[in-house]
Amino acid sequence: MAELLKLEVVTPEKYVISEDVEIVMAPGTIGEFGVLSGHTPFLTSLKPGTINYKDSAGKDKIIFVSGGFSEALPDRVTILAESAERRRDIDIDRARAALDRAQKRLAQGKADNINFERAKASMYRAIERIKIVETRSL
Repeated sequence: MAELLKLEVVTPEKYVISEDVEIVMAPGTIGEFGVLSGHTPFLTSLKPGTINYKDSAGKDKIIFVSGGFSEALPDRVTILAESAERRRDIDIDRARAALDRAQKRLAQGKADNINFERAKASMYRAIERIKIVETRSL
């Protein structure tokens, strides 16, 4: 059995998860990274995407984060996320509506003073949520 480390995912509103895990994979802004027990300490920013982890029973799990920061220590990973949702908590209809809105904004062009970066970020978050629900069997 692999050595365990504590994974904590926290948003400004709530604790999303606090449990012992075997491994954590997260979407760092300069690339995806993985953490096992005994990892060298580091701090990094996160881009929107999925936190994949294996719980203490060896079951694969997933959480969506919309960005934030991660601190890895030899015995724990703490993720301070802007927002985070477990797969079961993602509202697929809301995600599809957000994707549709973002795509319409992007299609309007600059004539309507659309903030392209904000619309692209919204579209990316919606796509990630939809992918988690539709393509993952976790």
